[in-house]
Amino acid sequence: QVQLVESGAGLVQAGGSLRLSCAASGRTFSSYTMGWFRQAPGKEREFVAAISWSGGSTNYADSVKGRFTISRDNAKNTVYLQMNSLKPEDTAVYYCAAKSRASPVLTRGGYDYWGQGTQVTVSS
Repeated sequence: QVQLVESGAGLVQAGGSLRLSCAASGRTFSSYTMGWFRQAPGKEREFVAAISWSGGSTNYADSVKGRFTISRDNAKNTVYLQMNSLKPEDTAVYYCAAKSRASPVLTRGGYDYWGQGTQVTVSS
């Protein structure tokens, strides 16, 4: 198993930037494909981005493509989400998630482990 803890919550104005981090503990971090999801009030949780175990492959939701960047540092057991050009519609609780590295990055489901979430608020 793996335990995930997100950090980097914040309030930012539209057009600003934030970087979220997710620290993993437990089993070998490189065993996992990592993803970021978000859930806005009154809406279902949605996929944001994913990264393969090596960092060599990524996948993004159309709504964040070109603005957000997912990366990972396997030596630090940490995955990041750099968010630029933030919009009010990016306001949500952001969750880090992990699944077996055997599951493709392009497959948006199959995540077994979840963090507790971190709040991102973008003001207009």
